[in-house]
Amino acid sequence: MLEKIKNLLGFGEEAKLKPLKKTADAIEALEPAYVSMSDEALRGKTDEFKGRLAKGETLNDLLPEAFATVREAAKRTLGLRPFYVQLIGGIVLHQGRIAEMKTGEGKTLTACLPAYLNALEGKGVHIVTVNDYLAQFQGEDMGKLYRFLGMSVGVITHGLDNEQRRKAYASDITYGTNNEMGFDYLRDNMVIYRKDMVQRGHHYAIVDEVDSILIDEARTPLIISGQGDKPTDMYEKADRFVARLRNEVDYTVEEKDKAVVFTEEGTRKAEAAFGIENLSDVENNELNHYLIQALKANAIMKRDTDYVVQNGEVVIVDEFTGRLMIGRRYSDGLHQAIEAKERVKVERESKTLATITFQNYFRMYSKLSGMTGTAKTEETEFQGIYNLDVIQIPTNKPMIRKELNDVVYRSKKGKFDAVVEEIAARHKTGQPILVGTISVEV
Repeated sequence: MLEKIKNLLGFGEEAKLKPLKKTADAIEALEPAYVSMSDEALRGKTDEFKGRLAKGETLNDLLPEAFATVREAAKRTLGLRPFYVQLIGGIVLHQGRIAEMKTGEGKTLTACLPAYLNALEGKGVHIVTVNDYLAQFQGEDMGKLYRFLGMSVGVITHGLDNEQRRKAYASDITYGTNNEMGFDYLRDNMVIYRKDMVQRGHHYAIVDEVDSILIDEARTPLIISGQGDKPTDMYEKADRFVARLRNEVDYTVEEKDKAVVFTEEGTRKAEAAFGIENLSDVENNELNHYLIQALKANAIMKRDTDYVVQNGEVVIVDEFTGRLMIGRRYSDGLHQAIEAKERVKVERESKTLATITFQNYFRMYSKLSGMTGTAKTEETEFQGIYNLDVIQIPTNKPMIRKELNDVVYRSKKGKFDAVVEEIAARHKTGQPILVGTISVEV
């Protein structure tokens, strides 16, 4: 009812879609002319569009023809024809907004439409994915379409050297993960000579799973560290001390904020153990730091959930993807405290050389857009932080999948029992089922 009233007043979802549909109709009307073009004529459109831009036309002027070009090229190279709703999604992305498209509606192909259009300016387009596999797969698969139209494509994944990265960023369209692109930006800020930088600017980005990257991981800091010069034996001494302490007696834990605080009893024990009068004195700040980090390592950081021990090293587990983050270390001495707890070699403490959050990194782009299956519920945050609104794109065919409510269980055992029963029932019918957990152990 509320949506009907909003539409009548001119600001509901249907009202937002009206001008988008008008543009999509114009693209549809061009199809017969583009179907009859030869491959050479279709390829020639890229140079024609660039020439028209140079003479003063805008991307908006070119949009219907550019989208029609991509649609026809997609049919010839990929055997895929973007649907009407994908055209609408592409227009939304070009406008620097968020397209909420249901799972299975073809976001990967949708992104090609605005990526090609914006790449015509020659300033580079970044398509951001959540993992290396997707970046590699999409870059190679959609790359056939771009290359057919005379565009260059680059892929940024882990393990590339600087020259390979520079070449990838110099491409018209670059696929990569948020982590890799963020770290490349930090490394660029640490070079002495401009020629050693790999990125060439932040013109336009299309972020896949935008709610995960721009909201869930927004405050996650990317950190580049260097070797510090502090001694490591204090971490072992601090660990031996905190291992004797009791929760709720000597310290309290705030799980939500991942914080620990000594009680009066715990403070008294620390002062006695280390032969000091007052743990809060300025001259004892360093000791207090070692003790707090040791307490965090023992009370908050869980083995096989937050990290694993592999070949005598503590390796971080990414809390969002579950992947091992080899080579990455917790900052501020926490990694050393975990090493002391796990009785592996304690490496020297690192000091922060460069850091940025995903939120600050993506706000540098002149134009930012994103796509996901779930964004409307976080529209307020998107608007407040990034000035992005969310447009819900209709499905190509009526939805037959049921969007069921969440099921909440009173106990963990009850939940796991129900999950096992569900898996068994689905397996009997031959239906594949994906089970996501928050840790390796679970």
